[in-house]
Amino acid sequence: MSEAVSRRRAMRLLGAMGAALGAAGCVPAPPPGTQPRKASGSARSPAAAPAAGRTARIDALLERLTLEEKTVLLHGGPDPDPLGQAGYVPGIPRLGIPALRLADGPAGVRVARPATALPAPVLLASAFDPALARAYGRVIGREGRALGIDVLLSPMANLIRTPYAGRNFETFSEDPKLTADLVAEVVRGIQDEGLIATVKHFALNNQEKGRDTVDVIAAGQTLHETELRGFEAAVAAGAGAVMGAYNKVNGVYACESKPLLDELLRGRWGFDGWVMSDWNATHSTVAAIGAGLDMEMPGGTHYGAPLREAVRGGSVHEGTVDLAVRRILTTLDRVGLLAGHPAARPARDAAAGARTARQIATAGAVLLRNERATLPLTGPAARSIAVIGPTGRTPFVGGGGSAHVVPDAAAAPLDEIRRRAGSGSTVGYALGEDLYGRPLPAKLLAPDPGLDDRAVAPGRTWGFQGTFRLAADDEWTLLVHYTGKRPSVRLDGEELFPVRQGVAEQFAGGLLGAAPDGRTVRRRTLALKAGEHRLAVFAEGGPKGQRLRLRHTTKATRAADVAEAVKAARAARSVVLFAYEDATEGSDRTSLGLPGGQAALIEAVAAANPRTTVVLNTSSGTTMPWLSRTGAVLQMYYPGQEGAAATADVLFGDADPGGRLTQTFPADERATPVAADLMRYPGVGGRQEYTEGVHVGHRWYDQQRVAPLFAFGHGLSYTSWAYEKLAVRPGGAHGKRSGLRVEFTVRNTGRRTGTEVAQVYVGPSPDLKLDQPVRALAGYRRLTLEPGETRRIVLDIDARTLSSWDPQRDAWVLGTGRREVFAGRSSRELPLRAKAVVATG
Repeated sequence: MSEAVSRRRAMRLLGAMGAALGAAGCVPAPPPGTQPRKASGSARSPAAAPAAGRTARIDALLERLTLEEKTVLLHGGPDPDPLGQAGYVPGIPRLGIPALRLADGPAGVRVARPATALPAPVLLASAFDPALARAYGRVIGREGRALGIDVLLSPMANLIRTPYAGRNFETFSEDPKLTADLVAEVVRGIQDEGLIATVKHFALNNQEKGRDTVDVIAAGQTLHETELRGFEAAVAAGAGAVMGAYNKVNGVYACESKPLLDELLRGRWGFDGWVMSDWNATHSTVAAIGAGLDMEMPGGTHYGAPLREAVRGGSVHEGTVDLAVRRILTTLDRVGLLAGHPAARPARDAAAGARTARQIATAGAVLLRNERATLPLTGPAARSIAVIGPTGRTPFVGGGGSAHVVPDAAAAPLDEIRRRAGSGSTVGYALGEDLYGRPLPAKLLAPDPGLDDRAVAPGRTWGFQGTFRLAADDEWTLLVHYTGKRPSVRLDGEELFPVRQGVAEQFAGGLLGAAPDGRTVRRRTLALKAGEHRLAVFAEGGPKGQRLRLRHTTKATRAADVAEAVKAARAARSVVLFAYEDATEGSDRTSLGLPGGQAALIEAVAAANPRTTVVLNTSSGTTMPWLSRTGAVLQMYYPGQEGAAATADVLFGDADPGGRLTQTFPADERATPVAADLMRYPGVGGRQEYTEGVHVGHRWYDQQRVAPLFAFGHGLSYTSWAYEKLAVRPGGAHGKRSGLRVEFTVRNTGRRTGTEVAQVYVGPSPDLKLDQPVRALAGYRRLTLEPGETRRIVLDIDARTLSSWDPQRDAWVLGTGRREVFAGRSSRELPLRAKAVVATG
């Protein structure tokens, strides 16, 4: 057996052990300074002997480690040979304890070298396919190992609670069950390949605004039935690590919360991996390590010298440090990193990664609207096409921040549409909206300073001061593109592009932050008065030299871009208009509408050609005041490096759009679960309250009887479907009487092969006096049927899905009694319903 195969088997065993813990219940975590308890049981498991040997090895290492060496393992440090990854933990070479490299990876491995840029997790989730989630994780796991990484900072298990949250594209869904199912499979996939998965951000990190300090107040029932489901599933799947969140939870920072880290995570769920902080999210030494935070990242502000001093001074027992080290070393040993000859790293298989990326991007495509048979593009409509929008020509691969991945290559949608349309077709292009600006007008500045492409030599500086005059008031957007240190650009004495603090400076989006040629971009929109203006530019070449350019757009250039798009639309039989919204870690959205002038662009183009399909490369729920004018709307989120080909597959009908929404799209910004209450979002005075309770996402729309623009689970197909013959009876998997078995028939009633996601929801229990959803997602099944084909679907609803968290009992309680079950195509399209009695088994 090869060492690589052996390592993968070890990770699968870790996952299986986690699953068993999740199913059977867990012993509480030991108090600081003691060893973990052994699980009870008369039969000796196949893993018992290796586990006994592992304990002995870890004991021996702990005896030989000095206090300083122990603390070295508990915090990050500088990497002597960095790969462009997020973090590094030095090892102890004299004892064979390796250094660790930790990389971001929600949608691929984030390092300096190219990696497969997978579709955003929210697009993966739209496929409603746990098997695809496993494949997704395996691509990241294999590539992480191949690219020199040991620990992946993924997946993100936080729920989509508000459509404004800047990182919604990095996570999966507003629904707790769907999130839990998919998070578990991504964890298993990552660890199948020998990489350690880190589920994050534990817990309630559901927004970027104020994330470092906001105190999130949530009741126990709310926590257990919503946000915690994904994390619990990750632990049951065997996740090796958990990342603590920035925010406070019920008055205490998450990274020093004993109720979260010790009592719940380890005591109730039986987690035996290690807990690390989010980057710079550690706020103390004694409180944090006492609560169960094992590792501070990315440095040792609290866990370096201060921790050693705390041990020597008696405020931290050395046994507490030993326990944290033990958790880390035990996890490393399970995956073979403490072996004398660790497994060889695999070669990266870029072609396999690309195939999986395309498969997932195609599977997750959600067709929101399709009027007048606008899609698929066939016949004359497929031979005369106008492609419009900046992301039609510049591929929008992924969002900004931790999710940014450098792909091997990414085709432009325009090129893929031209390829698919064929040589006998006419496919034109119009920009529609200029994201990167055009050169300053000729003779605006005299003498011409060459600001469209100015080189500054290494070690040199360059500067310019001049004036220009405007004949009338205007709105300008000025953009600076640069390759080195950001140039200073001052207009009328004001610095236009000041360096911002923290992640707001570090993360600038996956689209707008860099020009197509790779230069960094910053932009500023200004209302300029008629008359004279002073412009000053200063740039430093630095050690490598740099190139810069200054560009602009005006009201006139924007109007010209729209006019060009309208002309192209009128000349074509069909229009495919690509719209964008660039989200990133570090900031929330300020509006649910499309940014810039895109709404007006869509209105103008659709008025010129009603066969307009809008392709949305957006992060989350979007309002669409222009919707009724369009022929079709295709939601592709951030589709990864193969997104152009996947989009073309769906547009031309080579694939049925089988994705379904994993979040509700609101009809109006004033009608969302958080819109009417600032205390819910973004919080008031540093405090935020989850007073919606268990009614997150689609549950809130049902409870409040609010009509969404598009419901959770919505998605159209190129064929038609019928649901019939629903039968529900007590029982379920393994003959357990406490569940329900649901059966119904799905029939493809159209003329094309299609993909459907059949969904089952369950109503409240009459016997529980607890708050319950009007309907909760209880199960789903993705299926592909030929024309006229039928399939009998059998779904078992387990006891957990039928249970509620009782804060008085501090436990799950089964919702017994006569309960209503619904089946259909979305949370608002449920043609079948029946009732059955849930009884204790």
